[in-house]
Parts: sequence; structure tokens; C-alpha cells
Amino acid sequence: MVKLEINGKPLQLDAPPDMPLLWVLRDVAGLTGTKYGCGMALCGACTVHLEGKAIRSCVTPVAAAAGKKIVTIEGIDAERVGRAVQQAWRELDVVQCGYCQSGQIMSATALLAANRQPSDADIDAAMNGNVCRCATYVRIRAAIHRAAELLAV
Repeated sequence: MVKLEINGKPLQLDAPPDMPLLWVLRDVAGLTGTKYGCGMALCGACTVHLEGKAIRSCVTPVAAAAGKKIVTIEGIDAERVGRAVQQAWRELDVVQCGYCQSGQIMSATALLAANRQPSDADIDAAMNGNVCRCATYVRIRAAIHRAAELLAV
């Protein structure tokens, strides 16, 4: 059994300590918004927040998350920054196929939580490793700037 706090809710889940957090979230906790992409932390589809930092859940053993705060795409709207990012994504119609978008939103939210006025270089650095096969990178960057504007009000 592992004790986790996921999206503000304490849970005790039956999972081996070496099971990747991604599979605990999806298969044990039933939170399927976090996606499997590559299994090697190269694509960013599995990005979640662990203690406020964007991490790749496909390579993070659940034991490393025990007793820590985890936020997934299902819980990101509980935070003002997450709501602003989601609003900007909708306003600018960022999503094309959508598969990578939960990871993109999680990385963008972590960036804006730490830096409310990111430059293009800051955005590129923070989003590096989040792959979008539909190549919506220009809209992603614009949405991050838009979310920053929403947060400045």
C-alpha cells in the first residue's frame, strides 16, 4: 500500500513501490487524463506535478511520490494558474488531436506558477521535451503568453 495525495485527496492505493506513477494514476486510481507516450520521459505526455514541479510520471516510481502532493490534469483547475492556462488554451484553440495536451498544460502551469512573465526563451526552455506531433507549438507559446496576461489582471 502506498499513501498519496492526488488532486487534494488523500488516497491509500495498492501498488508495488517500483510501479511507475503513471500506471498508478491511470490503472489504480482511474485518472486517465495523464497519457502514456514513450515510457522514457522523452515526450512529456505523462507530465504531472509532484510538490508543484512538473515531472514525468512514466519514469517516476510511485515510492518516490509517497506522502507527497500530486496534481494531475484532472485537478489543475483547482489552482488559479491552471484555470488561466486552460482558458488560454480554449481561447486560442490550441488543441489539434489533443493527445499531448494534458502534458503541455501541466508543464505550462508549472512554468507560470514559477514565472508569471515568461519570455519566449523561458517558454521554450520550460516546454522543451513536451512533444506535439501536430506541431501546435506556436499556439502553445501564444497561449502561455495569454495565460500570463490573464494572471496579471
